[in-house]
Amino acid sequence: MRSLSEVEIEKALDYLRDNAEDAAMARANRLYMEEYRKVVKAQIMKQHDHLALGAQERNAYSDPLYIEHLKAMHTAIEEDEKHRFLLSAANAKIDAWRTHMATERSMKL
Repeated sequence: MRSLSEVEIEKALDYLRDNAEDAAMARANRLYMEEYRKVVKAQIMKQHDHLALGAQERNAYSDPLYIEHLKAMHTAIEEDEKHRFLLSAANAKIDAWRTHMATERSMKL
């Protein structure tokens, strides 16, 4: 296994710093979309309040507005997961470097 250079570690740290705001926004968007899905469902069900509860729910889930919201949720989840995986990869690189440095120090003793 090749050792990580200080430049690579600096790039990983820069990535974490430079992308924190975008990652936080992606997470906030995802959580908002997940919660707003309930609002969309309730609003559609209210339009069919003359029907039984099961029929209201069926109509809500098949409504074009709900389906459109699910597509938007898909995009929000994808963006959040992309940031999560990239941040995790940068952290893993930094952790591997720390382990390597600790091993080097212990071998010098």
